[in-house]
Amino acid sequence: MIKAVIFDFDGLILDTETAWYNAYKKVLQDEYQFELKLDDFVKCVGADDQVLFELLEERLGDRLVRSKIKEKAVEIHTKSVEELSMREGVLDYLKSAKELGLKIAICTSSTRAWIEKHLTNLNLYFYFDYFVTQDDVEKIKPDPELFQKTIEVLDVQPNEAIVFEDSLNGLISAQRANIPVVLVPNPVTEHLPFIDYFLRVDSMERMSLQAILEQAKLTL
Repeated sequence: MIKAVIFDFDGLILDTETAWYNAYKKVLQDEYQFELKLDDFVKCVGADDQVLFELLEERLGDRLVRSKIKEKAVEIHTKSVEELSMREGVLDYLKSAKELGLKIAICTSSTRAWIEKHLTNLNLYFYFDYFVTQDDVEKIKPDPELFQKTIEVLDVQPNEAIVFEDSLNGLISAQRANIPVVLVPNPVTEHLPFIDYFLRVDSMERMSLQAILEQAKLTL
């Protein structure tokens, strides 16, 4: 029986991932005439930008000034995110989870300050019972520590929860923690080679939370 639902934040609730890709792509093109491929960028989605910068340093060498690129990308990204709305169906899922008496948690590789800011702006903060962020662990996704910590604070078994994720790093992290995953990819992650997930939906508008829970009863 499912007792808890666990949501990623970036890319799932608010599509900050597409905004990050567009920001880095513009800065790298403007500063270095370098074309950032989506296939390269997605390697850091759900984790942090260390993987991205290691790749860029391989391609650009000593020309790359990490602090400059990050500063300009953050400026563009901040403006873009301010104009974003939550992804389709998110509010309906949260309302349904509350009505069903499920425990609700955020599990994210981002900081608590980041998610608190945006959840407050989206008027979603009060829907969540627990927040587990990079501030609470030593290793972020794809390491399982974030999800293991989330299961601990929720006080449920892995098979009593469902994770909603948009990224490959997030999927791998949840799989390593033995928690079933519902994938809801965004435009940046939709072509990633996802395998061994419980369910995939293109949008939370396409399938209700109740329908997902009914399917979980039959297959998990």
